Amino acid sequence: MSLLGIDVGTTGCKAAAFSEAGHCISHAYREYPMLQPRPNWAELDSRRVWELTKEAIAEVAGETKADPITALSVSSLGEAMVPVSSSREILGNSIVCSGDVRGAEYLKELRREISPEDFYRINPNILSPAYSWPKLRWLQDHEPGLYAKAGKFLLWGDLVTSMLGCDPVTSHSLANRTLLFDIRAEDWSDRLLEIGNVSRDKLPKTMPGGAVCGEVDRTVAGELGLTRGVKVVVGGHDQCCNALGAGICQAGKAVCGVGSFECVTPVYDRLPEDPAAMLANGLNVEHHVLPGLYVSFIFNQSGLLVKWFRDTFATADAELLNDDEDAYDILTAEMPAEPTRLLTLPYFEMTGPPDYVSDASGVIAGLKTGTRRGDILKSILESATFYFVDSVEALKAVGADTSEFVATGGGAKSDAWLQIKADIFGVPFVRPRVTECTVLGAAMLAGLGTGRFASAGEAVRRFVTRDRVFEPDAGRHAFYVEQVAKYREMFPLMKGFLKKLGAS
Repeated sequence: MSLLGIDVGTTGCKAAAFSEAGHCISHAYREYPMLQPRPNWAELDSRRVWELTKEAIAEVAGETKADPITALSVSSLGEAMVPVSSSREILGNSIVCSGDVRGAEYLKELRREISPEDFYRINPNILSPAYSWPKLRWLQDHEPGLYAKAGKFLLWGDLVTSMLGCDPVTSHSLANRTLLFDIRAEDWSDRLLEIGNVSRDKLPKTMPGGAVCGEVDRTVAGELGLTRGVKVVVGGHDQCCNALGAGICQAGKAVCGVGSFECVTPVYDRLPEDPAAMLANGLNVEHHVLPGLYVSFIFNQSGLLVKWFRDTFATADAELLNDDEDAYDILTAEMPAEPTRLLTLPYFEMTGPPDYVSDASGVIAGLKTGTRRGDILKSILESATFYFVDSVEALKAVGADTSEFVATGGGAKSDAWLQIKADIFGVPFVRPRVTECTVLGAAMLAGLGTGRFASAGEAVRRFVTRDRVFEPDAGRHAFYVEQVAKYREMFPLMKGFLKKLGAS
């Protein structure tokens, strides 16, 4: 009997089946483009993403006949919502947070009704157009017909479980990404719904991660090649599933997920005793997928920057590759062994905490005629990591253990990238045997929800093993301390000009 984890991300979807001993039986991946119909807009083709997700599930199901799937759970990107009719018809595209600033104007409206401090006590997030609520307000005013027609607006994890045949339901962790969720009441906030002009009927029910919410519909199961009676377990926000898949099932440790977005996620066993300190440091709080635990997120779009670099500077290489070759391997092989003296501002799109900068743009400084593309790539990797240094220091101030990070995601497969991170932070980075921890965590949650494991600790012991530890080099760390100081100077010097440049 196997367990299926599904992950719907910003640039692709994955499905993977694991035996109850933690061995991966089958894995499938489908990539899709991010649509940019206008400047500063970013969307996913909802129907296409669902079709590709079904393809990935069906591929895995077809390879697990000898060990059939009995339960599944879904991890997904946060914030992005899909308009769906009462008959489960997908009605339109999904607005994503990365690169889309629609709805920013409604934050002023929200702040007139409630102070950031009072808002944080209900929904501990840092106000930004990245979340779902500003996009819903934008749709109310700019696409009222679509808004009225939608029976529900579903986050991606909710959409997948609904299309599989379950009643619309969202996890506490995903609900938090809307700005409409009361973290203490563990339900939609009547006050925030009223301020936001959103009807409760437009949203799914909320449930904790790990709860069984139904079974895959028989017709859908037949279409996908699944056996009848597959249990569907409520999943969660991808970074929370990623933390579980990395083996972090108790407070005190942190994971660094390196995917389309890079996200540092510390885990706590209680809500913050000093919300003002968390707010001042730009630290949000939301539910983990495990009961009694909470997480924060510090993120930027470093994976998307690397993908941009590949697509821009290695197109010719990609066309000449054999099936077993990877353009990233060619590019990282060109990086110098020692740190670069270049500095990159990774503000190509709207950033995450602590500042949620939406009006800047990327900068690569220090270029010379002798600069090679390997130097530029390494600078992107270095500076995307510099971005996190001050926030990690803030985590120490609120009691988080940052003496070691578990690295996960596609970027964790790169020895060079993990060594850069260890050298910059000056602490070890640990790579687990399975780095695709979002699908792994979702599969573990499917097992927990259906009683296959007695505890999260047992699931971790079966599924999570260490592969390699990257220790920091003292000399490179000393150099990077100086580079971080220069990096801190760079954005304040250019902020005003970049804002003017973006507005022109």
